[in-house]
Amino acid sequence: MARREVPSGVSVPVRVRPGAGRTRVGGRYAGPRGPALIVAVGAPAVDGKATEAVRRALADALGVRPAEVALRIGATSRDKVFTVDAPAADLEPILARLLGA
Repeated sequence: MARREVPSGVSVPVRVRPGAGRTRVGGRYAGPRGPALIVAVGAPAVDGKATEAVRRALADALGVRPAEVALRIGATSRDKVFTVDAPAADLEPILARLLGA
């Protein structure tokens, strides 16, 4: 019997605001998967440009490398879930601060 892989990392629900005047990470949105972090980016919602900009902005805000942030759900939606490959204990206080912003 094959061993089932369990995804690692911290799930971060995000609400994307593409086409913003500036990049901003912070605020809370009552999304379909619970409270989501609002991420505004200047990139348009075309050909994955906004998703890539959000991935990079999220990595910067959380203090991790962009390679440690991966899209898990919502490639074509404004409501996305990213997985961050970092210890939950390190990310929880940062996420709490950003969600309260």
